[in-house]
Amino acid sequence: MTALILVESSFGNTRAIAEAIRDGLAAHTDTELFDIAQAPADLPETVDLLVVGGPTHAFGMSRPETREDAIRQGAPAADTRVGLREWIAALLPDGPRPPVVTFDTRTRHRWIPGSAASQAAAALAQHGFSSAAPRQSFRVDDVPGPLVPGEVERARTWGEQLGSRLAVHRKLHPH
Repeated sequence: MTALILVESSFGNTRAIAEAIRDGLAAHTDTELFDIAQAPADLPETVDLLVVGGPTHAFGMSRPETREDAIRQGAPAADTRVGLREWIAALLPDGPRPPVVTFDTRTRHRWIPGSAASQAAAALAQHGFSSAAPRQSFRVDDVPGPLVPGEVERARTWGEQLGSRLAVHRKLHPH
């Protein structure tokens, strides 16, 4: 029984949030973290909670073009073909569907619309996943970052809360 965290990150900020979530979850369950390019398309049966996150690009989940744009803005060079959007689209139709939560990173300007977490949650729901908790957005100061002070700690706390809920669920519904 594990929590599986899948993350897409351009500048490292979303990855830092995923690591903090992992640290919080780890107090309650075995937790694995994968970069989205290495994420399995067929989820293991032992996954009790799927946590999926990515940066908000152009008002939603990234695309190859927006990932290329991030590289032009200073993100480390990477394979731009695979992101959260493509991973969701490639999910095997008859694979396991554990409960899922989504998160994203967004600029601190609250008036900018769109959310990668919202789009990912909707896409995963279309693939038969149910939401385990409301999605979360974590703020960055500007496109390349850094994270707004306190966001890593908030992510760790959120991970602890998710792990605590998972532990209670296991006690009430043992396999």
